[in-house]
Amino acid sequence: MATVSKEEELRKLSVELQYYEQAAEALQQRLTMMNAAMTDLTYANMTLENIEKEKENAELLVPIGGSSYVKVKLADSNKVVVGLGAGVSVEKTLPEAKEIVKERIEELEQTRISGQQQLSQIVERINQGRARMEGLVAELRQGTP
Repeated sequence: MATVSKEEELRKLSVELQYYEQAAEALQQRLTMMNAAMTDLTYANMTLENIEKEKENAELLVPIGGSSYVKVKLADSNKVVVGLGAGVSVEKTLPEAKEIVKERIEELEQTRISGQQQLSQIVERINQGRARMEGLVAELRQGTP
């Protein structure tokens, strides 16, 4: 009778571990996307900092993708078009744009920290579950001749 309950516990642990492993994988993918967004926002922040130092009509190289750039002249260093999300963009002053980007970086950092904590908890549960599974498998092997 005890063997049956151990086998049942082993099956339950197996299902639980699969669930946690899928959750960990999904969370890891979200963290990867957050890191990419953080990198993008950090570049935007650095660009805004550098634009602030430039004078009007300064020549700049603007990336257009594929490691290609276009040479442009800066018409107004105090006006920036900032994306608000959902395809909506508005014109803001440079200080306003810098503040928006800074707030997004801070929010994303908090979300990333929370996600990393959740991932750590899930990994801990996975490790505990695996240790328990190994113990159950050893007990079941000892019980069979």
